[in-house]
Amino acid sequence: MSGTDLAYALVLVSGVLHATVNAILKAGNDKLVGRALIDAASAALALPALAFVPLPAGAWTWLVASLAIHLVYLYALVRAYEVSDFSAAYPVARGAAPLLTAVVVLGVFHEPARPLELAGIVAIGAGMLAMGLGRHLSRAALGWSLLTGVCIAGYTVVDAWGVRAAPSGPSYIAWLFVLHGTVISTVFAALRGPGVLAIAREQWRPGVLAGVLSLGTYGLALAAYRLGPTAPLAALRETSILVATVIAVFWLKEQVTPLRAAAAAAIAAGAALILAA
Repeated sequence: MSGTDLAYALVLVSGVLHATVNAILKAGNDKLVGRALIDAASAALALPALAFVPLPAGAWTWLVASLAIHLVYLYALVRAYEVSDFSAAYPVARGAAPLLTAVVVLGVFHEPARPLELAGIVAIGAGMLAMGLGRHLSRAALGWSLLTGVCIAGYTVVDAWGVRAAPSGPSYIAWLFVLHGTVISTVFAALRGPGVLAIAREQWRPGVLAGVLSLGTYGLALAAYRLGPTAPLAALRETSILVATVIAVFWLKEQVTPLRAAAAAAIAAGAALILAA
């Protein structure tokens, strides 16, 4: 298997895990505390790895920028899940990201992309947006979801370049999870206030499980970005919406309309185009 093929395989698995983590977050009673638990668990699990990886020399600026974007991203994600259904917020948030990512990395950083890859990026983005916008969304829900998508595009570009600037992929990934998890969980716990410990005692089991899966989902994505071109990989990761749709139907008991089925087909077609390229 070539490095590019491995990158595609890693990012597909990453997408499956990502949808699962987000479904666990959506199912929780207090989503702000749930997110704090997820990031705290990820940081604790990644902490021992710091003894075995070098300092991310050359990547500190990327790590700080990523942390700032992730703070906004995760808060917007929590707010979106508080005011809308999983099957509405998730597609809009994830659908906005590939197109924005492609514009930045292809137009600004001039990464190469084949015509089929570009067609796949457009198909995935259009399918996800149709899947989200085909369902009623309040103005607040749409705003938070779109802000989430903008942040996804931002941290995708930042982390894709950061993981390449670091001395090794594991170095960047380990430091990212420890720094992000420590800061984000502390900020979110402070935002929730004095009742955070009582809520955490009720939600710690799914929070820890999602934290373990979160290590896998973004760790695999960053490893993929180190091996292959950012724009098509970022778009292919958004096929997690297919898994999210299944979860929304069978676990969260949400309905899939004909429009949503057509959007899923567009996403699958986009993934096929990227892989064919």
